[in-house]
Amino acid sequence: MTIQRKPTREVRIGNLAIGGGHPIAVQSMTATKTQDVAATVRQAEALREAGAGVVRIAVDSERDAEALAEIRRGTTANLAVDLQENFRLAELVAPHVDKIRYNPGHLYHHQKDRPWQEKVRFIIEQAVRNDCAVRIGVNCGSVDPEKKASFDPSDSITPMLQSALEHCEFVESLGFTRFCVSLKDSDPAKVVEVNRRFAELRPDVPLHLGVTEAGLPPDGIIKTRVAFEQLIGIGIGDTLRVSLTVPNDRKPEEIVAGREILADIAAGRVRSVVRLQATGLNIISCPSCSRVENEAFVELAQNVKELTRYAQEHALTIAVMGCRVNGPGETDEADLGLWCGPNRVNLKRGTEVIGAFTYDEILPRVREELDRLISQLTSSRS
Repeated sequence: MTIQRKPTREVRIGNLAIGGGHPIAVQSMTATKTQDVAATVRQAEALREAGAGVVRIAVDSERDAEALAEIRRGTTANLAVDLQENFRLAELVAPHVDKIRYNPGHLYHHQKDRPWQEKVRFIIEQAVRNDCAVRIGVNCGSVDPEKKASFDPSDSITPMLQSALEHCEFVESLGFTRFCVSLKDSDPAKVVEVNRRFAELRPDVPLHLGVTEAGLPPDGIIKTRVAFEQLIGIGIGDTLRVSLTVPNDRKPEEIVAGREILADIAAGRVRSVVRLQATGLNIISCPSCSRVENEAFVELAQNVKELTRYAQEHALTIAVMGCRVNGPGETDEADLGLWCGPNRVNLKRGTEVIGAFTYDEILPRVREELDRLISQLTSSRS
């Protein structure tokens, strides 16, 4: 299968180059606690050995940043840091990584009185000073609140697109072009649409592809394949990640899955033009990462999948999220949302909070709420 790649500009990340006609790189993210240096080094090396071009690590505190310095000494992987709310940590982590990823929608959580432009300028200054690339990572569940408020609530794509375009323009006004962009959603169809639209408007900017909260394999791999086949098939995409809900020791499966998808597309072994069915139960769950506060989250996601098999024919979405960073926002659009804390699981019906339950209590409540939703759906049809 001959694919004409879009001619994006080259961006160097450590000893890797993306865009500019270079092969599509596959990456992943560590799921170990960042402060567990030995475990994180082992996982970074396992991902690198599996073929990861970039390994991303979450840093949420100064202690995480201190651990990152030790991790850097223990692995030869190209490291990216995942900044969440605290943009100031860029100064501490930039000396130890090859790429900084920031989320425009998370810039509002710290120092709310400062404009986002000042915060981005600070991040870019650290990137320049420390020879780092940057990823502007826009996610469906954490879109810039001002952008989100500017568009119809039913339109989740345009706010993401406008946020990415605005940040590209601002970063370039600082004289910085060593960046890529990602626009992710849990719905493969939306991933395809938003990336197509971005590529039309900014064909020069390298794109990192991914379906966020793709979920458990094999379903999570299938969802991701749907988006990748349609985007890579028309030449869009310079680096990618398959985000799977798997235990820590299975994280290299993300790399294997990504490489297999790329090999299949290159060989013409594709299912496109693929359309996800508009009806039927949809379970999304985030990839396990170092922000997960209780590793029982992975088992919970698996149990929710088993519990809900009886509801497969109903057009409902259940989201299972592993932490407080993305959980509250990224469950808002699900019919039922679970986001996990250290000891309790928060259960939501849309944006309405039902309550917090222990890991032993949560499954019966999920069944109860699911039955109620199914009853409402059935009544509305009759």
